[in-house]
Amino acid sequence: MNRMGRDFVSLKPRLSYAPPPLNGSMMTSLRLVLGDQLTRSLSALDGMDPAQDVVFMAEAAQETTYVPHHKQKIVLILSAMRHFAEELKSEGLRVHYVRLDDPANSGSFTGELARAIALHKPDRLIATEPGEWRVAQMMGEWSGQFGLPLEIREDDRFFCSRGRFARWADERKSYRMEFFYREMRRETGLLMQGDKPEGGEWNFDKENRKALPARLAPPKRQRFEPDAITREVMALVGERFAHHFGDLAPFGWAVTRADALEALDHFISACLPLYGDYQDAMKVGEPFLYHSIISPYLNCGLLTAREVCMAAERAFRTGHAPLNAVEGFIRQILGWREYVRGIYWRHMPDYADTNALDAHRPLPEFFWTGDTRMNCVSQVVGETRQNAYAHHIQRLMITGNFALLAGLEPRAVEEWYLAVYIDAFDWVELPNTHGMVLFADGGLLASKPYAASGAYINRMSDYCGGCAYDVKEKSGAKACPFNILYWHFLIENHARLAGNPRMAMPYRTLEKMSAERRAEITREALAFLEGGDKPQKAGQFALDL
Repeated sequence: MNRMGRDFVSLKPRLSYAPPPLNGSMMTSLRLVLGDQLTRSLSALDGMDPAQDVVFMAEAAQETTYVPHHKQKIVLILSAMRHFAEELKSEGLRVHYVRLDDPANSGSFTGELARAIALHKPDRLIATEPGEWRVAQMMGEWSGQFGLPLEIREDDRFFCSRGRFARWADERKSYRMEFFYREMRRETGLLMQGDKPEGGEWNFDKENRKALPARLAPPKRQRFEPDAITREVMALVGERFAHHFGDLAPFGWAVTRADALEALDHFISACLPLYGDYQDAMKVGEPFLYHSIISPYLNCGLLTAREVCMAAERAFRTGHAPLNAVEGFIRQILGWREYVRGIYWRHMPDYADTNALDAHRPLPEFFWTGDTRMNCVSQVVGETRQNAYAHHIQRLMITGNFALLAGLEPRAVEEWYLAVYIDAFDWVELPNTHGMVLFADGGLLASKPYAASGAYINRMSDYCGGCAYDVKEKSGAKACPFNILYWHFLIENHARLAGNPRMAMPYRTLEKMSAERRAEITREALAFLEGGDKPQKAGQFALDL
Protein backbone atom coordinates (compact mmCIF):
# COMPACT_ATOMS: atom_id res chain seq x y z
CA MET A 1 0.00 0.00 0.00
CA ASN A 2 1.18 3.51 -0.70
CA ARG A 3 1.95 5.43 2.46
CA MET A 4 1.82 9.18 2.87
CA GLY A 5 4.38 11.04 4.96
CA ARG A 6 3.98 10.62 8.73
CA ASP A 7 6.32 13.17 10.28
CA PHE A 8 4.12 16.02 11.43
CA VAL A 9 5.99 16.62 14.69
CA SER A 10 7.98 19.44 13.13
CA LEU A 11 4.90 21.28 11.88
CA LYS A 12 4.25 24.45 13.85
CA PRO A 13 0.66 24.69 15.13
CA ARG A 14 -1.01 27.55 13.33
CA LEU A 15 -4.13 29.63 13.63
CA SER A 16 -6.94 29.28 11.12
CA TYR A 17 -5.54 29.84 7.67
CA ALA A 18 -7.36 31.34 4.72
CA PRO A 19 -5.39 31.76 1.50
CA PRO A 20 -5.69 35.15 -0.18
CA PRO A 21 -8.75 35.52 -2.42
CA LEU A 22 -8.32 34.65 -6.07
CA ASN A 23 -8.63 37.09 -8.94
CA GLY A 24 -9.11 36.41 -12.62
CA SER A 25 -11.74 35.27 -15.03
CA MET A 26 -11.43 31.49 -14.66
CA MET A 27 -14.10 29.61 -12.70
CA THR A 28 -13.26 29.22 -9.03
CA SER A 29 -14.66 26.32 -7.01
CA LEU A 30 -14.84 26.08 -3.24
CA ARG A 31 -14.37 22.39 -2.46
CA LEU A 32 -16.01 21.34 0.83
CA VAL A 33 -14.50 18.60 3.00
CA LEU A 34 -16.34 17.46 6.15
CA GLY A 35 -14.79 15.91 9.24
CA ASP A 36 -15.74 12.38 8.16
CA GLN A 37 -14.48 12.84 4.59
CA LEU A 38 -10.72 12.82 5.17
CA THR A 39 -9.95 10.83 2.03
CA ARG A 40 -7.64 12.13 -0.68
CA SER A 41 -9.68 10.42 -3.39
CA LEU A 42 -12.88 12.10 -2.14
CA SER A 43 -15.18 12.92 -5.04
CA ALA A 44 -15.38 16.58 -3.99
CA LEU A 45 -11.64 16.89 -4.64
CA ASP A 46 -11.72 15.17 -8.02
CA GLY A 47 -10.55 17.41 -10.86
CA MET A 48 -9.38 20.17 -8.56
CA ASP A 49 -7.45 23.02 -10.15
CA PRO A 50 -4.68 23.93 -7.67
CA ALA A 51 -4.33 27.37 -9.20
CA GLN A 52 -7.98 28.35 -8.91
CA ASP A 53 -9.83 26.13 -6.44
CA VAL A 54 -9.85 26.29 -2.66
CA VAL A 55 -10.52 23.47 -0.20
CA PHE A 56 -12.78 24.54 2.65
CA MET A 57 -12.58 22.83 6.05
CA ALA A 58 -13.96 24.10 9.35
CA GLU A 59 -14.02 22.93 12.96
CA ALA A 60 -17.51 23.91 14.09
CA ALA A 61 -18.58 24.08 17.72
CA GLN A 62 -22.05 22.79 16.85
CA GLU A 63 -20.51 19.54 15.59
CA THR A 64 -18.74 18.91 18.89
CA THR A 65 -21.73 19.51 21.15
CA TYR A 66 -24.98 18.28 19.52
CA VAL A 67 -24.38 15.27 21.77
CA PRO A 68 -21.69 15.25 24.51
CA HIS A 69 -19.11 13.42 22.40
CA HIS A 70 -16.38 11.47 24.17
CA LYS A 71 -13.27 13.61 24.57
CA GLN A 72 -11.16 11.16 22.54
CA LYS A 73 -13.67 11.25 19.71
CA ILE A 74 -13.36 15.03 19.44
CA VAL A 75 -9.56 14.76 19.56
CA LEU A 76 -9.52 12.13 16.80
CA ILE A 77 -11.68 14.14 14.41
CA LEU A 78 -10.06 17.54 14.98
CA SER A 79 -6.52 16.19 14.89
CA ALA A 80 -7.20 14.07 11.80
CA MET A 81 -8.74 17.12 10.09
CA ARG A 82 -5.69 19.25 10.85
CA HIS A 83 -3.30 16.58 9.64
CA PHE A 84 -5.34 16.08 6.47
CA ALA A 85 -5.30 19.83 5.77
CA GLU A 86 -1.52 19.87 6.16
CA GLU A 87 -1.20 16.97 3.72
CA LEU A 88 -3.28 18.84 1.14
CA LYS A 89 -1.18 21.96 1.60
CA SER A 90 2.00 19.92 1.17
CA GLU A 91 0.69 18.98 -2.30
CA GLY A 92 0.40 22.65 -3.18
CA LEU A 93 -3.38 22.83 -2.78
CA ARG A 94 -5.03 25.93 -1.39
CA VAL A 95 -6.81 25.24 1.90
CA HIS A 96 -9.13 27.55 3.82
CA TYR A 97 -9.09 26.02 7.30
CA VAL A 98 -10.95 27.35 10.34
CA ARG A 99 -9.92 26.16 13.77
CA LEU A 100 -12.25 25.77 16.71
CA ASP A 101 -10.27 28.25 18.76
CA ASP A 102 -10.23 30.97 16.09
CA PRO A 103 -11.78 34.02 17.81
CA ALA A 104 -13.73 34.78 14.62
CA ASN A 105 -15.21 31.26 14.37
CA SER A 106 -19.00 31.58 14.23
CA GLY A 107 -19.49 28.10 15.67
CA SER A 108 -21.46 26.69 12.73
CA PHE A 109 -20.40 25.14 9.46
CA THR A 110 -22.84 27.35 7.56
CA GLY A 111 -21.51 30.48 9.23
CA GLU A 112 -17.93 29.62 8.36
CA LEU A 113 -18.90 28.76 4.79
CA ALA A 114 -20.49 32.20 4.49
CA ARG A 115 -17.25 33.83 5.61
CA ALA A 116 -15.21 31.76 3.14
CA ILE A 117 -17.55 32.67 0.27
CA ALA A 118 -17.29 36.35 1.13
CA LEU A 119 -13.49 36.10 1.09
CA HIS A 120 -12.92 33.93 -1.99
CA LYS A 121 -15.98 34.84 -4.08
CA PRO A 122 -16.20 31.40 -5.74
CA ASP A 123 -18.36 30.71 -8.78
CA ARG A 124 -19.64 27.41 -7.38
CA LEU A 125 -19.54 25.02 -4.43
CA ILE A 126 -18.59 21.38 -4.79
CA ALA A 127 -19.29 18.82 -2.07
CA THR A 128 -19.51 15.08 -1.54
CA GLU A 129 -22.87 13.89 -0.25
CA PRO A 130 -22.78 13.97 3.55
CA GLY A 131 -23.14 10.91 5.72
CA GLU A 132 -25.79 12.32 8.07
CA TRP A 133 -29.36 13.41 7.48
CA ARG A 134 -29.12 16.62 9.51
CA VAL A 135 -26.05 17.71 7.49
CA ALA A 136 -27.84 16.90 4.24
CA GLN A 137 -30.72 19.14 5.35
CA MET A 138 -28.26 21.93 6.14
CA MET A 139 -26.47 21.44 2.83
CA GLY A 140 -29.75 21.53 0.94
CA GLU A 141 -30.26 25.14 2.02
CA TRP A 142 -26.87 26.44 0.90
CA SER A 143 -27.52 27.02 -2.78
CA GLY A 144 -30.48 29.29 -2.13
CA GLN A 145 -28.83 30.87 0.87
CA PHE A 146 -25.61 31.80 -0.93
CA GLY A 147 -26.92 32.21 -4.48
CA LEU A 148 -24.30 29.84 -5.87
CA PRO A 149 -24.55 26.58 -7.81
CA LEU A 150 -23.95 23.64 -5.49
CA GLU A 151 -22.74 20.37 -6.98
CA ILE A 152 -23.19 17.43 -4.61
CA ARG A 153 -21.26 14.39 -5.80
CA GLU A 154 -21.84 10.76 -4.88
CA ASP A 155 -19.74 9.36 -2.05
CA ASP A 156 -18.02 6.59 -3.98
CA ARG A 157 -16.04 5.40 -0.95
CA PHE A 158 -18.87 2.90 -0.35
CA PHE A 159 -19.40 -0.27 -2.34
CA CYS A 160 -23.14 0.35 -2.68
CA SER A 161 -24.53 3.73 -3.72
CA ARG A 162 -27.76 4.99 -2.22
CA GLY A 163 -29.46 4.45 -5.57
CA ARG A 164 -28.16 0.89 -5.83
CA PHE A 165 -29.51 0.06 -2.38
CA ALA A 166 -32.87 1.62 -3.23
CA ARG A 167 -33.15 -0.60 -6.32
CA TRP A 168 -32.35 -3.67 -4.21
CA ALA A 169 -34.90 -2.65 -1.57
CA ASP A 170 -37.60 -1.92 -4.12
CA GLU A 171 -37.58 -5.54 -5.22
CA ARG A 172 -38.49 -7.02 -1.81
CA LYS A 173 -41.18 -6.76 0.82
CA SER A 174 -38.74 -7.25 3.70
CA TYR A 175 -35.01 -6.71 4.05
CA ARG A 176 -32.42 -9.16 5.25
CA MET A 177 -28.76 -8.34 5.41
CA GLU A 178 -27.72 -11.85 4.37
CA PHE A 179 -29.35 -11.53 0.94
CA PHE A 180 -27.96 -8.04 0.41
CA TYR A 181 -24.51 -9.29 1.42
CA ARG A 182 -24.62 -12.10 -1.14
CA GLU A 183 -25.38 -9.61 -3.91
CA MET A 184 -22.46 -7.45 -2.79
CA ARG A 185 -20.17 -10.49 -2.83
CA ARG A 186 -21.25 -11.27 -6.39
CA GLU A 187 -20.83 -7.68 -7.54
CA THR A 188 -17.42 -7.13 -5.95
CA GLY A 189 -16.01 -10.62 -6.48
CA LEU A 190 -14.72 -10.67 -2.91
CA LEU A 191 -14.22 -14.24 -1.63
CA MET A 192 -15.76 -15.69 -4.77
CA GLN A 193 -14.81 -18.57 -7.05
CA GLY A 194 -16.60 -17.65 -10.23
CA ASP A 195 -20.26 -17.35 -9.28
CA LYS A 196 -19.83 -19.51 -6.16
CA PRO A 197 -18.77 -18.36 -2.68
CA GLU A 198 -15.33 -19.40 -1.53
CA GLY A 199 -15.56 -22.59 0.52
CA GLY A 200 -19.07 -23.36 -0.74
CA GLU A 201 -20.79 -21.27 1.97
CA TRP A 202 -21.77 -17.61 2.12
CA ASN A 203 -21.54 -17.33 5.87
CA PHE A 204 -19.26 -19.06 8.40
CA ASP A 205 -20.76 -17.43 11.48
CA LYS A 206 -21.45 -20.79 13.12
CA GLU A 207 -17.66 -21.21 13.48
CA ASN A 208 -17.23 -17.79 15.08
CA ARG A 209 -18.86 -18.20 18.48
CA LYS A 210 -16.09 -19.56 20.68
CA ALA A 211 -15.37 -18.37 24.20
CA LEU A 212 -11.82 -17.18 24.80
CA PRO A 213 -9.62 -19.87 26.44
CA ALA A 214 -8.37 -18.72 29.84
CA ARG A 215 -4.69 -19.06 28.89
CA LEU A 216 -4.89 -17.44 25.46
CA ALA A 217 -3.38 -13.94 25.58
CA PRO A 218 -4.51 -11.60 22.80
CA PRO A 219 -1.74 -9.60 21.09
CA LYS A 220 -0.75 -6.23 22.46
CA ARG A 221 -2.40 -3.63 20.26
CA GLN A 222 -0.54 -0.97 18.37
CA ARG A 223 -1.15 2.54 19.69
CA PHE A 224 0.21 5.82 18.39
CA GLU A 225 1.98 8.47 20.45
CA PRO A 226 0.32 11.89 20.06
CA ASP A 227 2.42 14.32 18.00
CA ALA A 228 2.53 18.11 18.36
CA ILE A 229 -0.72 18.68 16.49
CA THR A 230 -2.58 16.04 18.50
CA ARG A 231 -1.19 17.31 21.79
CA GLU A 232 -2.39 20.79 20.96
CA VAL A 233 -5.86 19.45 20.19
CA MET A 234 -5.87 17.45 23.41
CA ALA A 235 -5.12 20.61 25.38
CA LEU A 236 -7.97 22.41 23.60
CA VAL A 237 -10.42 19.56 24.27
CA GLY A 238 -9.32 19.29 27.90
CA GLU A 239 -10.07 22.97 28.38
CA ARG A 240 -13.31 23.29 26.39
CA PHE A 241 -14.91 19.90 26.94
CA ALA A 242 -13.85 18.93 30.44
CA HIS A 243 -17.48 18.16 31.29
CA HIS A 244 -17.88 15.66 28.42
CA PHE A 245 -17.88 11.91 29.03
CA GLY A 246 -14.66 9.94 28.88
CA ASP A 247 -10.97 10.02 29.66
CA LEU A 248 -8.82 12.30 27.53
CA ALA A 249 -5.62 10.33 28.06
CA PRO A 250 -3.98 8.09 27.26
CA PHE A 251 -4.84 8.81 23.62
CA GLY A 252 -3.42 6.25 21.19
CA TRP A 253 -5.57 6.48 18.06
CA ALA A 254 -4.14 7.04 14.58
CA VAL A 255 -4.83 10.52 13.21
CA THR A 256 -3.08 10.22 9.82
CA ARG A 257 -3.62 7.93 6.88
CA ALA A 258 -0.11 6.54 7.24
CA ASP A 259 -0.74 5.49 10.84
CA ALA A 260 -4.21 4.17 9.99
CA LEU A 261 -2.60 1.96 7.33
CA GLU A 262 -0.14 0.76 9.96
CA ALA A 263 -3.04 -0.10 12.27
CA LEU A 264 -4.66 -2.05 9.44
CA ASP A 265 -1.43 -3.93 8.75
CA HIS A 266 -1.11 -4.81 12.43
CA PHE A 267 -4.65 -6.18 12.55
CA ILE A 268 -4.16 -8.27 9.42
CA SER A 269 -0.86 -9.73 10.59
CA ALA A 270 -1.42 -10.15 14.34
CA CYS A 271 -5.17 -10.44 14.91
CA LEU A 272 -7.12 -11.51 11.83
CA PRO A 273 -6.15 -15.23 11.98
CA LEU A 274 -8.05 -15.63 15.29
CA TYR A 275 -10.60 -12.86 14.78
CA GLY A 276 -13.25 -15.28 13.53
CA ASP A 277 -12.99 -17.78 16.36
CA TYR A 278 -13.20 -15.20 19.13
CA GLN A 279 -15.09 -12.25 17.67
CA ASP A 280 -18.00 -12.85 20.09
CA ALA A 281 -15.81 -13.37 23.16
CA MET A 282 -15.47 -10.91 26.07
CA LYS A 283 -12.82 -10.77 28.78
CA VAL A 284 -12.15 -8.53 31.78
CA GLY A 285 -9.27 -6.16 31.07
CA GLU A 286 -9.15 -6.97 27.34
CA PRO A 287 -11.17 -4.31 25.50
CA PHE A 288 -9.78 -5.08 22.02
CA LEU A 289 -9.11 -8.86 21.91
CA TYR A 290 -8.73 -9.74 18.20
CA HIS A 291 -10.98 -6.99 16.82
CA SER A 292 -9.67 -4.69 14.12
CA ILE A 293 -10.32 -1.36 15.94
CA ILE A 294 -10.10 0.36 12.53
CA SER A 295 -13.76 1.44 12.38
CA PRO A 296 -12.87 5.01 13.48
CA TYR A 297 -10.53 5.29 10.50
CA LEU A 298 -13.06 3.86 8.08
CA ASN A 299 -15.79 6.17 9.32
CA CYS A 300 -13.72 9.37 9.17
CA GLY A 301 -12.11 8.50 5.84
CA LEU A 302 -8.50 7.67 6.69
CA LEU A 303 -9.10 4.17 5.30
CA THR A 304 -11.49 3.02 2.58
CA ALA A 305 -13.74 -0.01 2.75
CA ARG A 306 -12.42 -1.44 -0.48
CA GLU A 307 -8.75 -1.43 0.53
CA VAL A 308 -9.58 -2.93 3.92
CA CYS A 309 -11.61 -5.79 2.42
CA MET A 310 -8.97 -6.45 -0.22
CA ALA A 311 -6.26 -6.61 2.46
CA ALA A 312 -8.31 -9.18 4.37
CA GLU A 313 -8.95 -11.22 1.24
CA ARG A 314 -5.21 -11.24 0.44
CA ALA A 315 -4.59 -12.68 3.88
CA PHE A 316 -6.86 -15.60 2.99
CA ARG A 317 -5.44 -16.08 -0.52
CA THR A 318 -1.89 -16.20 0.85
CA GLY A 319 -2.79 -18.66 3.61
CA HIS A 320 -2.21 -16.20 6.44
CA ALA A 321 -5.79 -16.24 7.79
CA PRO A 322 -8.54 -18.88 7.64
CA LEU A 323 -11.73 -18.43 5.67
CA ASN A 324 -14.04 -18.20 8.69
CA ALA A 325 -12.07 -15.23 10.03
CA VAL A 326 -11.78 -13.40 6.72
CA GLU A 327 -15.39 -13.98 5.71
CA GLY A 328 -16.64 -12.86 9.12
CA PHE A 329 -14.57 -9.70 8.95
CA ILE A 330 -15.51 -8.82 5.38
CA ARG A 331 -19.18 -9.41 6.22
CA GLN A 332 -18.96 -6.70 8.88
CA ILE A 333 -17.91 -4.17 6.24
CA LEU A 334 -19.33 -5.34 2.91
CA GLY A 335 -22.46 -6.64 4.63
CA TRP A 336 -23.48 -4.80 7.79
CA ARG A 337 -21.79 -1.45 7.22
CA GLU A 338 -23.19 -1.04 3.71
CA TYR A 339 -26.57 -2.45 4.73
CA VAL A 340 -27.18 -0.09 7.65
CA ARG A 341 -26.17 2.88 5.50
CA GLY A 342 -28.75 1.83 2.92
CA ILE A 343 -31.44 1.47 5.58
CA TYR A 344 -30.56 4.88 7.01
CA TRP A 345 -30.86 6.82 3.77
CA ARG A 346 -33.91 4.95 2.55
CA HIS A 347 -35.98 5.51 5.70
CA MET A 348 -34.81 8.74 7.31
CA PRO A 349 -36.02 10.94 8.86
CA ASP A 350 -39.09 8.94 9.97
CA TYR A 351 -36.96 5.92 10.88
CA ALA A 352 -35.56 7.61 13.99
CA ASP A 353 -39.05 8.22 15.42
CA THR A 354 -40.30 4.63 15.46
CA ASN A 355 -40.66 2.82 18.80
CA ALA A 356 -42.14 -0.57 17.96
CA LEU A 357 -41.80 -1.97 21.50
CA ASP A 358 -43.22 1.18 23.13
CA ALA A 359 -40.11 1.52 25.31
CA HIS A 360 -39.98 4.65 27.46
CA ARG A 361 -37.88 4.03 30.58
CA PRO A 362 -35.11 6.61 31.14
CA LEU A 363 -31.44 5.82 30.66
CA PRO A 364 -29.92 4.80 34.02
CA GLU A 365 -27.12 6.94 35.40
CA PHE A 366 -24.79 3.93 35.44
CA PHE A 367 -24.58 4.12 31.63
CA TRP A 368 -22.44 7.20 32.29
CA THR A 369 -20.78 6.24 35.56
CA GLY A 370 -20.39 2.46 35.36
CA ASP A 371 -21.56 2.52 38.98
CA THR A 372 -23.55 -0.73 39.09
CA ARG A 373 -23.19 -4.13 40.75
CA MET A 374 -23.65 -5.78 37.33
CA ASN A 375 -20.01 -6.51 36.59
CA CYS A 376 -20.52 -6.93 32.84
CA VAL A 377 -22.12 -3.50 32.48
CA SER A 378 -19.58 -1.89 34.79
CA GLN A 379 -16.68 -3.39 32.82
CA VAL A 380 -18.02 -2.27 29.42
CA VAL A 381 -18.90 1.26 30.54
CA GLY A 382 -15.52 1.58 32.27
CA GLU A 383 -13.63 0.50 29.15
CA THR A 384 -15.79 2.80 27.04
CA ARG A 385 -14.89 5.69 29.32
CA GLN A 386 -11.17 4.84 29.03
CA ASN A 387 -10.98 4.09 25.30
CA ALA A 388 -14.10 5.52 23.61
CA TYR A 389 -14.48 1.96 22.32
CA ALA A 390 -16.24 -1.34 22.94
CA HIS A 391 -16.39 -4.15 20.43
CA HIS A 392 -19.63 -5.16 18.72
CA ILE A 393 -20.66 -7.95 21.12
CA GLN A 394 -20.11 -5.74 24.15
CA ARG A 395 -22.32 -3.10 22.51
CA LEU A 396 -24.98 -5.56 21.36
CA MET A 397 -25.12 -8.13 24.17
CA ILE A 398 -24.14 -6.14 27.28
CA THR A 399 -25.19 -2.48 27.19
CA GLY A 400 -27.52 -3.06 24.24
CA ASN A 401 -29.07 -6.20 25.68
CA PHE A 402 -29.70 -4.43 28.97
CA ALA A 403 -31.28 -1.45 27.17
CA LEU A 404 -33.56 -3.79 25.22
CA LEU A 405 -34.61 -5.91 28.21
CA ALA A 406 -35.15 -2.86 30.41
CA GLY A 407 -37.30 -1.10 27.81
CA LEU A 408 -35.16 2.03 27.67
CA GLU A 409 -36.26 4.97 25.53
CA PRO A 410 -34.69 4.48 22.06
CA ARG A 411 -33.75 8.12 21.52
CA ALA A 412 -31.89 8.29 24.84
CA VAL A 413 -30.00 5.06 24.13
CA GLU A 414 -29.11 6.18 20.62
CA GLU A 415 -27.80 9.52 21.82
CA TRP A 416 -25.65 7.66 24.36
CA TYR A 417 -24.12 5.38 21.71
CA LEU A 418 -23.53 8.37 19.43
CA ALA A 419 -21.83 10.28 22.23
CA VAL A 420 -19.54 7.67 23.78
CA TYR A 421 -18.07 5.72 20.85
CA ILE A 422 -15.22 7.04 18.76
CA ASP A 423 -16.52 5.43 15.55
CA ALA A 424 -20.15 6.54 15.98
CA PHE A 425 -21.62 8.65 13.21
CA ASP A 426 -25.38 8.94 12.86
CA TRP A 427 -25.70 6.96 9.62
CA VAL A 428 -24.04 3.88 11.12
CA GLU A 429 -24.94 4.27 14.80
CA LEU A 430 -28.66 4.92 14.43
CA PRO A 431 -29.70 1.84 12.40
CA ASN A 432 -27.44 -0.45 14.42
CA THR A 433 -28.84 0.81 17.72
CA HIS A 434 -32.43 1.48 16.66
CA GLY A 435 -32.89 -1.70 14.62
CA MET A 436 -30.30 -4.24 15.72
CA VAL A 437 -29.99 -3.43 19.42
CA LEU A 438 -33.46 -2.13 20.36
CA PHE A 439 -35.73 -3.65 17.68
CA ALA A 440 -37.39 -0.22 17.69
CA ASP A 441 -38.07 -0.44 13.96
CA GLY A 442 -40.23 -3.54 14.47
CA GLY A 443 -38.01 -5.84 12.45
CA LEU A 444 -37.15 -3.74 9.41
CA LEU A 445 -33.41 -4.23 9.86
CA ALA A 446 -33.19 -7.43 11.93
CA SER A 447 -35.47 -10.46 12.00
CA LYS A 448 -35.71 -10.72 15.80
CA PRO A 449 -34.75 -8.88 18.99
CA TYR A 450 -31.27 -9.85 20.21
CA ALA A 451 -32.43 -10.56 23.76
CA ALA A 452 -30.48 -12.89 26.04
CA SER A 453 -30.30 -13.92 29.68
CA GLY A 454 -27.21 -14.06 31.86
CA ALA A 455 -26.41 -17.53 30.53
CA TYR A 456 -25.20 -16.07 27.22
CA ILE A 457 -22.96 -13.55 28.99
CA ASN A 458 -21.54 -16.30 31.20
CA ARG A 459 -20.85 -18.52 28.21
CA MET A 460 -19.05 -15.83 26.18
CA SER A 461 -17.15 -13.97 28.92
CA ASP A 462 -15.52 -14.16 32.33
CA TYR A 463 -17.59 -11.22 33.65
CA CYS A 464 -19.88 -13.33 35.82
CA GLY A 465 -17.07 -14.66 38.00
CA GLY A 466 -16.47 -11.24 39.54
CA CYS A 467 -20.10 -10.16 39.82
CA ALA A 468 -22.12 -9.39 42.95
CA TYR A 469 -25.01 -11.26 41.36
CA ASP A 470 -25.21 -15.00 40.71
CA VAL A 471 -25.79 -15.86 37.06
CA LYS A 472 -27.18 -19.27 38.03
CA GLU A 473 -29.88 -17.81 40.25
CA LYS A 474 -33.23 -17.24 38.53
CA SER A 475 -35.00 -15.41 41.33
CA GLY A 476 -34.28 -13.47 44.49
CA ALA A 477 -31.97 -10.65 45.52
CA LYS A 478 -28.82 -12.45 44.33
CA ALA A 479 -30.21 -13.44 40.92
CA CYS A 480 -28.55 -12.01 37.82
CA PRO A 481 -30.75 -9.10 36.67
CA PHE A 482 -30.41 -10.26 33.05
CA ASN A 483 -32.22 -13.50 34.00
CA ILE A 484 -35.21 -11.71 35.50
CA LEU A 485 -35.30 -8.99 32.87
CA TYR A 486 -35.16 -11.50 30.00
CA TRP A 487 -38.37 -13.24 31.01
CA HIS A 488 -40.01 -9.95 31.97
CA PHE A 489 -39.17 -8.65 28.48
CA LEU A 490 -40.97 -11.63 26.93
CA ILE A 491 -43.96 -11.15 29.21
CA GLU A 492 -44.13 -7.42 28.60
CA ASN A 493 -43.90 -7.82 24.81
CA HIS A 494 -45.98 -10.95 24.36
CA ALA A 495 -48.51 -9.31 22.05
CA ARG A 496 -45.79 -7.82 19.88
CA LEU A 497 -43.34 -10.72 19.65
CA ALA A 498 -45.07 -14.04 20.28
CA GLY A 499 -45.92 -14.36 16.58
CA ASN A 500 -42.29 -13.97 15.48
CA PRO A 501 -41.12 -17.41 14.25
CA ARG A 502 -37.61 -16.83 15.64
CA MET A 503 -39.07 -16.24 19.12
CA ALA A 504 -41.14 -19.41 19.15
CA MET A 505 -38.87 -21.43 21.43
CA PRO A 506 -38.61 -18.96 24.36
CA TYR A 507 -42.33 -18.28 24.17
CA ARG A 508 -43.06 -22.00 24.35
CA THR A 509 -40.98 -22.09 27.54
CA LEU A 510 -42.79 -19.04 28.90
CA GLU A 511 -46.16 -20.66 28.25
CA LYS A 512 -45.16 -23.54 30.55
CA MET A 513 -44.56 -21.19 33.49
CA SER A 514 -47.26 -20.88 36.11
CA ALA A 515 -49.16 -17.64 36.60
CA GLU A 516 -47.51 -17.35 40.02
CA ARG A 517 -44.02 -17.61 38.53
CA ARG A 518 -44.84 -14.95 35.92
CA ALA A 519 -46.16 -12.64 38.59
CA GLU A 520 -42.98 -13.19 40.63
CA ILE A 521 -40.84 -12.34 37.58
CA THR A 522 -42.81 -9.16 37.01
CA ARG A 523 -42.50 -8.06 40.65
CA GLU A 524 -38.76 -8.66 40.79
CA ALA A 525 -38.08 -7.05 37.42
CA LEU A 526 -40.04 -3.91 38.28
CA ALA A 527 -38.36 -3.67 41.68
CA PHE A 528 -34.96 -3.82 39.99
CA LEU A 529 -35.89 -1.29 37.32
CA GLU A 530 -37.20 1.10 39.96
CA GLY A 531 -33.87 1.21 41.79
CA GLY A 532 -33.10 -2.26 43.03
CA ASP A 533 -29.47 -2.23 41.88
CA LYS A 534 -27.58 -0.80 44.84
CA PRO A 535 -24.07 0.24 43.73
CA GLN A 536 -21.21 -0.73 46.01
CA LYS A 537 -18.93 2.16 45.13
CA ALA A 538 -19.39 5.89 45.12
CA GLY A 539 -20.01 7.55 41.77
CA GLN A 540 -16.79 7.46 39.73
CA PHE A 541 -17.92 10.05 37.26
CA ALA A 542 -20.73 12.56 37.11
CA LEU A 543 -21.91 13.77 33.74
CA ASP A 544 -22.24 17.54 33.73
CA LEU A 545 -24.52 18.70 30.97
